[in-house]
Amino acid sequence: MDSIVTYKKEIPMAKRVFGLSFAFLGLFMFLSSGNVITLIFVVIGFGLNVVEGSDINLSNKTFRTFNALLGIKVGSWKPIPDFEYISVFKTKESQTVRAVSAETTQKYDVILVNLFYNRNKHITFYKTNDKKAAFEVAQHFKEVLGIDILDATATEKKWL
Repeated sequence: MDSIVTYKKEIPMAKRVFGLSFAFLGLFMFLSSGNVITLIFVVIGFGLNVVEGSDINLSNKTFRTFNALLGIKVGSWKPIPDFEYISVFKTKESQTVRAVSAETTQKYDVILVNLFYNRNKHITFYKTNDKKAAFEVAQHFKEVLGIDILDATATEKKWL
């Protein structure tokens, strides 16, 4: 039996409802008018419902990062490297929105859970805005993989 550890970033309910409504509206418009351009609404609507996540298969010693839509995961399995430690890291992410004559960039805090191997290489397995959730994920990885956690959310890093 496979022992798979899965983490996925949840989509807010409002975004999920909006996306599905948008998709069904596009499908209704396509069926009623036959206009192929209305399928763009379907693609955008379902695109709003794509979930990002990661799986680690402990039996096969493989991992994957995936995108999932309606429970169908897409991502290729790769061998697990020899992880040395877990880092919970606070950083800023930026998103740029452009219009014809204007551009704005918004920055916001994000917390990453990285698994490090080969001294400085890492794989980001979890991304969130909630510090408590990040440490719960890191603790789970610690228990499953038997490695230490580095708290890098403050200016001074500390081992847990």
